[in-house]
Formats: sequence, C-alpha cells, structure tokens
Amino acid sequence: MDTRQLAAFCAVVELRSFSQAAERLGVTQPAVSMQIRTLEEKLGHRLFDRSGRRVEPTEAGLRLYRGAQRLIAFEEQLLDEVAGVEEGELRGRLEIGSSTGPGDRVVPLLLCEFQRRSPEVAVSLAIFDTQTVVERVAERELELGVVGAARKHRGVIFEPFFRDEVVLACAPDHRFAGRTISLDELRAEPLIVMQEGAGVRQVLEDELRRHGVRMRDLNVRLELGLQESVRAAVMGGYGVAFISGSALEAELAAKQLASARVEGLDPVREISLVRASGRSLSRVAEAFLVFARERLA
Repeated sequence: MDTRQLAAFCAVVELRSFSQAAERLGVTQPAVSMQIRTLEEKLGHRLFDRSGRRVEPTEAGLRLYRGAQRLIAFEEQLLDEVAGVEEGELRGRLEIGSSTGPGDRVVPLLLCEFQRRSPEVAVSLAIFDTQTVVERVAERELELGVVGAARKHRGVIFEPFFRDEVVLACAPDHRFAGRTISLDELRAEPLIVMQEGAGVRQVLEDELRRHGVRMRDLNVRLELGLQESVRAAVMGGYGVAFISGSALEAELAAKQLASARVEGLDPVREISLVRASGRSLSRVAEAFLVFARERLA
C-alpha cells in the first residue's frame, strides 16, 4: 500500500479538510482528492462522508486510520534508523514546541546543550500557549511538546517531564516579599495575570477553585499575554503575579524579584511532555528525551 496515499488520508482525517491536508503536505487539493479516491477504489469502501459541512471519516475510514498511523510511524522509524546507520551518529531535525513557562528558560537551555553535544542535529523551538502546543503536536506539525497543564485531547499522549512550583512574585521592596500572606491580603493587591490558555493560569485557577475562590474574586488589574511581559511588569512595581518558579531563578538570585507564599495555596504543576498518539518518535527525539531526563533528574 502506498504510504503517500495513507499520509494524505491521515491528514484529511486529522484536519477534517482536503484543502488543509493539501497545505500541510505541500501538494494541491486535487492531488489529495485523487489519492483518497484511489484508496477508496482499492479498498472497495467509502472512507469519508462528504455530505455535511465538515469531512468526517466513515466507520471503514476510522478503522483504516488506526492502522495507517502505525504503518506511517513504522516507515518514519525505519527511514530514521537507516539514515543513522553509523554507530553513535546522530543527525536530523527536532521540531519541538513549548508553552511560555517551561519555554522561557528550562527547555531552551536543554536544547542548546543537547545541540552542542549533537552538532549534526538542527533544533527548532516554537513558543505558544498550552492549547496551541497540544493542537500542533496532535496535527504532527511538531514532534514533541512541553506544556505546563495537561489538557485533554484524543490526539495526544501526556507524560510527566518535571515538576515546577508556581510562586507569587513581587518587587524586592514589596510588603509581600519573603512573607506568607492570607487570601484576603491577596484579594486586596493589584494582580497581574497571563492570558487564558497559559498553563500557569490554569494551575492557579484550579488551585483557587479548591478554596472556593475564582479569578474574578481577585483584584486583577492587568492581563499581559506573555510570561516575559508579566515578569517585567512585576519588576516595574505594577503589581504581583503568579509565575513559574523555574522562570524566576535568575531574578530571585540577583534580588531583582522576591517571592511570597499564599496561606493554603500550593500551586505546583507537573510539566508534561506531549507526543502524538500512535506516532513513534524519531531517533533524534528519543535521544533528546534521554538527555533531558538525565539533566532534570
């Protein structure tokens, strides 16, 4: 069976669109339609229901999709193994995405050190919010993702990567610095938050909900999209904010920022690795994970 036809078929299933599948594959839409039609003729079954507004796989299409994923993954793994036949040689490209928390310092530094040790490997890191990273891994635009909140998605698998404490950051001369404060004190203080979809924000909202508090109950004055923006605003004395502890190590050590705790709140999050369901990782990706887990242990 032609794996190019299977790849086109899988892309249409995942994107529910012939045109978007063609764009992902870098071919024309008629070419994708021809590959699907050839598959349907070969198998003697309709693979898609085209009667609605979206393209939906039929029952036969869903059965084929599960097997096609395994075949494509095996082909990718086989080609990768053949490309790296020389013992110890590691070459190729690693496409990885990360949410703003782990993608601020932890993941970039891991990738830099990994690439230095494997100079024939090209690394590409894209930073998005958690939801976008998950979606791009599911659509196989990224091979791996690192996110601060595990959002349910049938197209991906989450694995524990490392733990990260979310801390309340403030200016060094702020009255909260170095203290444990009450929820009432927090309610009265101007709070800076990250945009919806950010892993830190989801962890904070979940922790607040456990105590019967919602984000709207707090004194939210600024919503700034990126973690870097939030950190800069806190350093400027415009309010306090919950930020990934791993992203604040340098500022805390240099006393550019201080931290505080909120009585009863313990927003610790599991940083998760995201991979597409049914996809075997390339040799490069596997090597990076072995390296990263050793460094983070």
